Amino acid sequence: MTKILTEKPAKILLGCLAAFITLIIASIQLVGPEAFAAKADDAEFLYERTSMVKNQIAERGISDRRVIEAMMSVPRHKFVPDKYITRAYDDNPLPIGYGQTISQPYIVAYMTEVLNLNKNSTVLEVGTGSGYQAAILSPLVKKVYTIEIIPELAKSAAVRLKDLGYTNVDAGIGDGYYGWTTHAPFDAIIVTAAAGHIPPPLLEQLKSNGRMVIPVGGSFMVQNLILISKGKDGIITTRNLIPVRFVPLTGKHD
Repeated sequence: MTKILTEKPAKILLGCLAAFITLIIASIQLVGPEAFAAKADDAEFLYERTSMVKNQIAERGISDRRVIEAMMSVPRHKFVPDKYITRAYDDNPLPIGYGQTISQPYIVAYMTEVLNLNKNSTVLEVGTGSGYQAAILSPLVKKVYTIEIIPELAKSAAVRLKDLGYTNVDAGIGDGYYGWTTHAPFDAIIVTAAAGHIPPPLLEQLKSNGRMVIPVGGSFMVQNLILISKGKDGIITTRNLIPVRFVPLTGKHD
């Protein structure tokens, strides 16, 4: 028989959930995988990042503790232009130049979580941008390869990631539609720009039992975030996740 919670038990349950989230955030501040970066922050940014993780990430349903730890440890304000630094932890994407953006924090966490990554994973990111998504992936996996078609962004992101100590990230310049054959196949692929269709070269470079997450749709319409799974037999299955809006994936294929 289904039981219906009364108002009082429901409030108790919500209170327990809030307390649990607070406990997670508190412990992450002390033992996050990139604690050196967090310690370098001043109190203002650390407070803002804690609020971001609690209100935008954990309370919206992101439950993978490792993803939450990564979101807490990475200093997002170091991945945005100086003129937007006071808005670094806002609940929205921000311009990073060249018509590109750094994605909304929740979307970064959500896309990371659905890949089901582990310490032995090798991941390809298509669309480096400022390097923030690669930094989030770094403590979660064995190796991150990230490719960016805009040379200026690729070069600055590579320097930024190196300076911040993300030593297992290799950044390259190239057309991400075609993946990165030198380092393929990959356990997971994450595409941070919207394609008109799922690029066949990326499907080819995905390992058996691998996962890819990619926004698909036109530039001036709502896109669908799609999760792609590749079975042991090579059969591809897709699942629509949520509506999103990303900048378009550019390159020769256009």
